[in-house]
Amino acid sequence: MFLYYLRLSALSYRRNPILSSLMVMAVAIGVGAYMVIFTLNFVMGGDPIPQKSDQLFHVQLDSGNPNTQDDPPKQLTYLDATALIQANSAYRETATSKISGILEPEGDGIRPFSIVGRGAFADFFPMFNTPFLYGDGWDQSADRDLQQVAVLTKELNERLFGGADSTGETVRLHGNNFQIVGVLDDWAPVPKFYDINNGAFDGSEEIFIPWNLIIPLDFPRNGNTNCWKTPEAGPDGFLNSECVWIQYWVELRSGDDEAEYLQFLNNYAAQQKEFGRFPREMNNALFNVEEWLMKEEVLPNETKILSALAAMLLAVCLLNTIGLLLSKFLGKSGEIGVRQALGAHKGSLFLQHVIEAGFIGLLGGILGLAIAAAGLEGVKVLLGDNLMITDWIHLNPTVVAITLVLAVLATIFAGFYPIWRACSINPAIHLKTQ
Repeated sequence: MFLYYLRLSALSYRRNPILSSLMVMAVAIGVGAYMVIFTLNFVMGGDPIPQKSDQLFHVQLDSGNPNTQDDPPKQLTYLDATALIQANSAYRETATSKISGILEPEGDGIRPFSIVGRGAFADFFPMFNTPFLYGDGWDQSADRDLQQVAVLTKELNERLFGGADSTGETVRLHGNNFQIVGVLDDWAPVPKFYDINNGAFDGSEEIFIPWNLIIPLDFPRNGNTNCWKTPEAGPDGFLNSECVWIQYWVELRSGDDEAEYLQFLNNYAAQQKEFGRFPREMNNALFNVEEWLMKEEVLPNETKILSALAAMLLAVCLLNTIGLLLSKFLGKSGEIGVRQALGAHKGSLFLQHVIEAGFIGLLGGILGLAIAAAGLEGVKVLLGDNLMITDWIHLNPTVVAITLVLAVLATIFAGFYPIWRACSINPAIHLKTQ
């Protein structure tokens, strides 16, 4: 019966193509515009690591300025990061920060070029579920022994080695040789939750090295550095200062672990107070991935405004669809009256027209996908320079399915009143006019 009603819907479209096409266009414009904004919100505000986002926690230690009421610093000082690493109180943990340097390829084919990298500890890779194309991350002995090892991204590996397995090869970065131990597969979490301080939607770093090498090899820092008081002169003065520039993450496996680790942070802060540091009242915190993204309001306010505007446009388009469906179905009232007189049940007539409305919605959804795809391309043009990476702006299978379902359900909902009106007409009125 469903296929029969679907066939009747197609025949009805052919009998009145102009009115039906207007409905399809109305649905397509409303759904397409809404799905452009929905896609941005879906990607930008989604959970970037759903497998374990409730086990990964961003650490905040309140070492801030006692003369302000600001929130605790988003990053840690060198003193605190090294102390937490040495304490080794979490299941997994990593200090991490952004660096830059000049990479000098071997041979004459490629000239030296500047790249952005990241210092991290061995736990970084299993903590954040980084996929590997070749090799693996380094182990903890590399962190302890200051081994000059590196992990490349897939893109950098293709640029340097043509995509071949480069594990065991050497790259020269910032005047130092690093042995490649692994090559990442495609990995670009959106938002880049592990370092939202330096661009939540920036591209991934191109090379990863042990964090303990940043200072002895004098790598330039390439991220945000904030100091509430001027550090003393010299490199040691900066390292011993209250300047924050390091992101710190821990992996905890249960609620009890979370409570214990927070207590450890409070004990550490109390100890630092005895040394004359941490002058404010204790306000240390742990935030899991989703809590951290919400706290830092990673999703721009502009997208919320655009969401409301897109929803209003969709509502206007559906109101127009209601009027067009009312005109179309009431135009078929004679046919409906005859079928009722011949014994057709109102329920079957109602179902037939619900399917017809859904058919219109499906066509509108398909056309809406094309409109949404074009709209997202426009977003790439408008925001590409600001976001630095726009590969994540696309219609993935989930969004495609949501678009089609939304179009069908919205059109059926819009059609309830016109269908009820058409099926409620007294058939005797139309039989007298035949």
